[in-house]
Amino acid sequence: MNFLDTILSPLYTAVSWIIVQFHSLFSLVFDQSSGWAWGLSIFFLVVLIRICLIPLFVKQIKSTRNMQALQPKMKAIQERYKSDKQRQSEEMMKLYKETGTNPLSSCLPILAQSPFFIALFQVLNHIANNRPVGVLTAEQVDSARNASVFGAPIAAKFLDSADKVAELGAALTDVRVVTVIMIVLMSASQFYTQRQLMTKNVDLTVKTPFMQQQKMLMYVFPIMFAVFGINFPVGVLIYWLTTNVWTLGQQMFVIKRNPTPGSLAYKERQEKLRAAGKLKEDPKEVETREAVEAARARRQQPKRQSKSQRQQGNKPGGSGEPTSLEKQDSGGEASTGSSGGATAGQQPKKAGQKPGQKKSGQQRKGGAQRPKHPSKK
Repeated sequence: MNFLDTILSPLYTAVSWIIVQFHSLFSLVFDQSSGWAWGLSIFFLVVLIRICLIPLFVKQIKSTRNMQALQPKMKAIQERYKSDKQRQSEEMMKLYKETGTNPLSSCLPILAQSPFFIALFQVLNHIANNRPVGVLTAEQVDSARNASVFGAPIAAKFLDSADKVAELGAALTDVRVVTVIMIVLMSASQFYTQRQLMTKNVDLTVKTPFMQQQKMLMYVFPIMFAVFGINFPVGVLIYWLTTNVWTLGQQMFVIKRNPTPGSLAYKERQEKLRAAGKLKEDPKEVETREAVEAARARRQQPKRQSKSQRQQGNKPGGSGEPTSLEKQDSGGEASTGSSGGATAGQQPKKAGQKPGQKKSGQQRKGGAQRPKHPSKK
């Protein structure tokens, strides 16, 4: 027995005992050597573990709520220490410590079931090598070793050779097809679970380390399952596929019943409750929202104007009407035209310049000559 077996021996005993108890139950319905009896035993092992992890899941939800409540303070810290990342991290950790919030609490269910996953992996390895483990007898090990699910033995892996798979009474093609389908389903369910959390149950208006962590997990875990899944026995793939589906359903229930405040799911739920008349709102908030909607309804859009109207509106005075200066000029011209002489305040015309006569080119350039006196004839 190696060092790992020595450390995890109590878990080997616990996991194998649970599997044996479920196998005894399902043997009353199915053949005791069938893949259904052993496969359902692993399935309900997962269900039992996840039921035991519900308190940790509740703690995870509370931690998520605390992170949501700290969003404004975290945003203020980010703005205040925008240029000093080290100080920003120190202030964040100080805030977590003061409020008793752990940003890694979302990983608690995964970390808690990791020892059971390792124990199940080692139990199935012992079964594949035809070695008794835990409370499993030699007869039970041989029965589980030859049990298959859709033609793939529970102890078989994707990377097993054709000879090893043949010893288990199966074909290599069947094993690889079944394992690939299970790996794809396992990775897809994990990705959809994280994506659902990021798009519906997280307030995306403020960037936090928690959000960055969740975004990273959305891509890291599916890749990990796809890469390491080829080394997992079929029984372990059943384990992880079951726990992923459980997590997905559990999260959908929480998002629907108790979404995170400020998230898209929360807003959708509030709208549904408001439409059904089941939402008890503060009268002041209702009055404020109605006032805003009424003001928005009364707001009129500006009328479209033609280009000529816009140009006239840009003139001094703000309208297309003539200004007082224009009126004065037009009045002076009219009086001059009617009287035939200069009005008060106007300079008399120079001698030799007839009414309506334009200045010559030299006069316009400033080099005009003095008008000559009319010569006596």
